[in-house]
Amino acid sequence: MSERKKPHYSLEFKRDAAQLILSKGYTYPEATTSLGISASALRKWVNAEKGQTLKTDKPVNSELNLAEHDELLRLRKENARLKMEREILKKASACVTQKHQ
Repeated sequence: MSERKKPHYSLEFKRDAAQLILSKGYTYPEATTSLGISASALRKWVNAEKGQTLKTDKPVNSELNLAEHDELLRLRKENARLKMEREILKKASACVTQKHQ
């Protein structure tokens, strides 16, 4: 059996999809059918957009808006890559040090 990959949607797509509900008057079923996305994903994006527009000086909840979530994912990937590179460099340095002794 092959694993199903989770679809990746751009930040712009998520925002546009949320705006269909928030400002264009679409219902959730209309939007999900026309975009071919799940209702749960759309609800999450709409809630994130609502949180972004309704934020006050102090955040009431700790949920991230779409832009923050996108940035968090990018930074996590970059962090993992940098950790891997650091480990490779440590091992290479140890090999070179042992070779020269």
